[in-house]
Amino acid sequence: MTDIYLWWIGADAADGRVLNSIRSVVERTFGRAVHVWNNRDRPAKAFDPRRQQHSSTRILQWLVEQRPEQAHKVLALTDVDLFIPILTFVFGEAQLDGAAAIVSTARLRANHGGSSSRLLTSRLAKECVHELGHTFGLIHCDRPGCVMTRSVSVLDVDAKTVSFCEDCWARYRELEREGREDHEQRADSNSDRGR
Repeated sequence: MTDIYLWWIGADAADGRVLNSIRSVVERTFGRAVHVWNNRDRPAKAFDPRRQQHSSTRILQWLVEQRPEQAHKVLALTDVDLFIPILTFVFGEAQLDGAAAIVSTARLRANHGGSSSRLLTSRLAKECVHELGHTFGLIHCDRPGCVMTRSVSVLDVDAKTVSFCEDCWARYRELEREGREDHEQRADSNSDRGR
């Protein structure tokens, strides 16, 4: 099994209770150990002064370079507003079948009852599972309620569950099995070279 590292890279101090809640949800969903990683480094070149937002894509690139060696996946949480060039904002972004994902609380706090700590934690958990799902190779799903459905507003986030639908769960298990087999083949190949 490969581990996931959860890293707060926000401007304000982290809320330990929220991080522990997210850690528990991610562990339960993916069946992998999740470690809360404390590191004071922050991405320096992600802020776009013209947009007054941070580039989630630049942050992902930075995360890949900064993640601990033992981290198979790194999930960063932040409180800054994120964007990609073609959208006004994003709740998060991930590298499809890659190592890094980022999710922001900035827009998840907004309107529609967003001041509640429980509601924010629920929204954050859904978006964290969604973005990590992408890092494991899952794409967007059209099935109502599935955590892998696309969210363009907090109402969309509120409408979905924190769980994969049957199809996405089956696809995740298939991708996980393929990943294990690839890892075992690489390990066998490396041991053959050492003989």
